[in-house]
Amino acid sequence: MANLKVLRVRITSVKSTQKITSAMKMVAASKLRRAQAAAEEARPYAERMERMLGALTASLPTLEGAPRLLAGSGSDDTHLIVVVTADRGLCGGFNGNIVRECRQLINGLVAEGKTVKVLCVGRKGRDGLKREFGEQIIDTHENLMRSGVDYADARAIAENLGTMFDDGEFDVCTVVFNRFKSVISQEVTPRRVIPFPMPAEEETDAPDDLKALYILEPTDDEILNELLPRNLSVQIYRALIESYASEQGARMTAMDNATRNAGDMIDSLTLTYNRTRQANITRELIEIISGAEAL
Repeated sequence: MANLKVLRVRITSVKSTQKITSAMKMVAASKLRRAQAAAEEARPYAERMERMLGALTASLPTLEGAPRLLAGSGSDDTHLIVVVTADRGLCGGFNGNIVRECRQLINGLVAEGKTVKVLCVGRKGRDGLKREFGEQIIDTHENLMRSGVDYADARAIAENLGTMFDDGEFDVCTVVFNRFKSVISQEVTPRRVIPFPMPAEEETDAPDDLKALYILEPTDDEILNELLPRNLSVQIYRALIESYASEQGARMTAMDNATRNAGDMIDSLTLTYNRTRQANITRELIEIISGAEAL
């Protein structure tokens, strides 16, 4: 039978844990409201930017002489995977789902004979991949989303990616992040950002009266040279802000479940404590009565 002191200590410990998880849930809920609003506000701009560039590139007669961010390097031998995770845990399967998707993506590319490099945004992505793919990890950005997402950070990452691409360090860049759907649902999304993905044929085969006619001034090259780096920054910012909103939603859900589980454990331990205490009292009464009858 359990010792009463041990049960009291354990009940106190679980109550302390419950207070922590409840506080973390409230903090995550507060951050989630702002992050969700920011993610929903950023989506239309990012989608329209991507759609406009897609329509613009589809109207070009040829990609010969086009910027490298659009035309590519002419090869796809070296892939760079940008893994967007959190710097902290206690958010359910948020980080694990990203790591699992990246592991499958890397293994698939390696099986095809491709060279893979990994750039981690968030400490948990590096921790989850370094044992198996430590040699492929080239850099890690930490603490970028501790208090929110700043567009300047996204632009710095985009500029770094652009410089690496110009230097020939990779041919294709894919960002893997959690897209926010709801508080209890996040969708792991891999998105190619370099070179700019050309629109699908079904998107370009619209009737002639629905196609936009573009008159470019000064020239298409100058416009694309300006828009493509900006679109890269916007897409990186979108991935970061979607990931941040998903992280807060996942943490809020995980801490709510932890708080409920702690409450159930406290009820169970309290019931065990009361039963043990009652059994001890009953045993002591029996001993007293037996001793009195023996006299």
